[in-house]
Amino acid sequence: MQYREFGNTGVKISALGFGAMRLPGEEKDGQFIIDEETSIKIIHRAFELGVNYIDTAYGYCGGKSEIVVGKALKGYRDKVYLSTKMSTWNVKQHGDYRRFLEEQLKKLDVDYIDFYHFHSLGKDRWENIVLKYDLVKEAYQAKSEGLIKHISFSFHDKPEVMMQLIDTGIFETVLCQYNLLDRANEEAIAYAKSKGLGVAIMGPVGGGRLASASEIITGAMKGKAKSTPEVALRFVLANPNVSCALSGMSTIEMVEENARVASIEEPLSAEDWENINITFERTKKLADLYCTGCEYCLPCPQGINIPKVFSIMNYHKVYGLTEYAKKQYENLGKKEEFGSSPEDCIECGQCEDKCPQFIKIRDQLKRIQKEFSAL
Repeated sequence: MQYREFGNTGVKISALGFGAMRLPGEEKDGQFIIDEETSIKIIHRAFELGVNYIDTAYGYCGGKSEIVVGKALKGYRDKVYLSTKMSTWNVKQHGDYRRFLEEQLKKLDVDYIDFYHFHSLGKDRWENIVLKYDLVKEAYQAKSEGLIKHISFSFHDKPEVMMQLIDTGIFETVLCQYNLLDRANEEAIAYAKSKGLGVAIMGPVGGGRLASASEIITGAMKGKAKSTPEVALRFVLANPNVSCALSGMSTIEMVEENARVASIEEPLSAEDWENINITFERTKKLADLYCTGCEYCLPCPQGINIPKVFSIMNYHKVYGLTEYAKKQYENLGKKEEFGSSPEDCIECGQCEDKCPQFIKIRDQLKRIQKEFSAL
């Protein structure tokens, strides 16, 4: 396992971190029931292979993740750095920060938390929650008492907002999204490193999108990687501004494979970087031929989320992530957030009148429907 400096915290953490958001379990009577025994075995295997950073949050796994992580830490607490998050959106009044912190310390059954995050911080929550309720003051107080060691934030907003939060001088580490399919935060990540923050990455395999086999993506490494997830993880860890990539691991096999990849000390070569960049520049141009995602075509009177449908087609045709695309396509017309199926198109043409790319949307929807029906 590789270990890296975590910004200016004085801490060295493993290149692979354990994300405890996807612990094994099942839905029962509307509640998620974690398989505690299996989860603890998986976490312990990660520790045995050198993972020394585990990340959870107040609401993960129906609020049970912290409890299981706390149990798994027994016997390992002095060897592993613990990261968790306070749900900023649940703050309603002064004192809520301390209330949540004390509840989480109890759930985790620990005396302190190494990295305590303002969860999913962005411009709105910073201004209307953190500043409004003096949460920074409470964070400093908790740190002075030794209840937390480092003040951190996880991030889901525009890159420029991330840099603004860094410039407050409050935070010691940041957790943000970055992967082969989404490099928007690349400049902000470099900025974080330059300002002394440790950078941990969520979604290195694109929230599961890059878990599917893709000859297009593995081809970019010219046979130097065994699988698409390996390319994805190596890409993230090859960024010199990244300290750690978190992976939500739910089986021992996933832990062992990711630990293997995170232990590869040979960096990507200049040729590897060039091939990856060429591949993804080419695929992005192809993707934009289908749709740039501007959403000017919406709303569709039939409830079809046209950019979503086109993005699913991109995963299949452009990135070669066919298995993932098939699963996504099956949700069209079944899950509200996915919108209606292309089959519901009545060919009114309203979308085409508004499309700045002049895409023949009606023809494309028919083609996409035919494509996926044949898979």
